[in-house]
Amino acid sequence: MRRKYRLQANADFQRIRRKGRTHTHRLLVIAVLPNNLEHSRFGFAVGRRIGKAVLRNRIKRRMRELVRERIQRGEIATGWDVVFIARHPIREASYPQVGEAIDFLLYRAELVSEAV
Repeated sequence: MRRKYRLQANADFQRIRRKGRTHTHRLLVIAVLPNNLEHSRFGFAVGRRIGKAVLRNRIKRRMRELVRERIQRGEIATGWDVVFIARHPIREASYPQVGEAIDFLLYRAELVSEAV
């Protein structure tokens, strides 16, 4: 995912979690907050309770790739900061199941672009 689409600062993650709206799914939680930019930015959080570093990084790579695909297709609305937070059942979820969870949460958060 290109740098302009990434959230990396811990302060940004905390601000979005504290002030943003949240929606839940069995596999993921999404927190969203308007950012007044021409593009949306995304962050991915996978806690230590999920597993060791190899598993946590694999989950983040999958989520990042799924979101990158949706950005390229123009499916995600612009002007939002979005944080995806993994929940424990994501450990056993397949790649398509994680994609369905992301689609569901983007729809619930009303971040699906009207162009689609």
